Amino acid sequence: MVDFAGWRMPVQYASIVDEHLAARRAAGLFDVSHMGRLSCLGAESLAWLESLLTRRVDGIQPGQVRYTLVTGDPGGRHGHAVILDDALVSRDADAADGTPRMGLVVNASNRERVVAWLESRLPAAGVELVDRTFETAMIAVQGPLAIEIVCGLCPAGDAAAIGRLGNYRAAQATVAGHPAAVSRTGYTGEDGVEIVVAARAAVAVWEAIHAAGAPRGLLACGLGARDTLRLEAGMPLYGHELRENSDPYAIGLGLAVNTDGRTFPGSERYAAMRDGGAGRVRVGLEFDSKRSAREGNTVWQGEREVGCVTSGSFAPTLGRAIAMAMVDREFSAPGAVVDVLVRESRQPARVTPLPFYRRSSADASGSNHQRT
Repeated sequence: MVDFAGWRMPVQYASIVDEHLAARRAAGLFDVSHMGRLSCLGAESLAWLESLLTRRVDGIQPGQVRYTLVTGDPGGRHGHAVILDDALVSRDADAADGTPRMGLVVNASNRERVVAWLESRLPAAGVELVDRTFETAMIAVQGPLAIEIVCGLCPAGDAAAIGRLGNYRAAQATVAGHPAAVSRTGYTGEDGVEIVVAARAAVAVWEAIHAAGAPRGLLACGLGARDTLRLEAGMPLYGHELRENSDPYAIGLGLAVNTDGRTFPGSERYAAMRDGGAGRVRVGLEFDSKRSAREGNTVWQGEREVGCVTSGSFAPTLGRAIAMAMVDREFSAPGAVVDVLVRESRQPARVTPLPFYRRSSADASGSNHQRT
């Protein structure tokens, strides 16, 4: 157990490798209640978020989820708009009078500053922002058996609805006898769902899923497996690949930035970045050895430093070390050979397309959800 953004979190329950492989082969069960969960209510909530988020939310339908960035004011410490976090924005079922009800899921480490920023931009009327992080819990089930296991704990109609959920879609359901919001989302490269329930129901729902899945190979998974899974899937993480001053296009997050015909904090800056094409870009690196590079290790081409590792680990599914790095564009083509300085020793690596791991088409008939 370790401290993680003020939460006591498990790095591992038993073995990171075993937990990782369980999520790839059967199912992994993750407590992700540390993620911030915010509700935006009121007649102006949709228009308000449209003015603040990098991703267009105008036109989002009930049950739809989108990946976005939250950018701060141009008056920030860098003198221009900064990326405060990446987030999932959803439109929940509208109120009886048709008033939209919106939701945001943000990173634990950024929740307080995102809430403070949003509160500072609240209009005089028409929007209510509620932080529901501590009154709810969120449980993720990821892997090829995840949907079957969860659906087995739902009434038939709800199970059918969850089975029909497409990529980045959500629905209300009863899971293990408790009301839940279920979204077909995740951060592992596998199919699966995230389940939000009342905090008082968290233990019962967790134990029901574990009891139903354990005989089929499900394992509880900690932060260690969560990180190796998202790295294999080539997913950027805030504080590593994504930072306050990042160019989202260079990281591969252009999908999350819609600048045409819109104004949000930093929209002009990000529109210029879209057409700029300068600086370093995110790439994957594969090693022949199992010796892992770590964040901060430098990348070299001969005697020239050309990049820096942002995340690295041994990849249990692949059986070798992998990393993501930001490198000079001229050395970013797949197949380029570079060296990474690991503990004062140069380790040869090859630039490779992301993601490192992609589940087979036979497994992808449902939703190959990725936050990006």
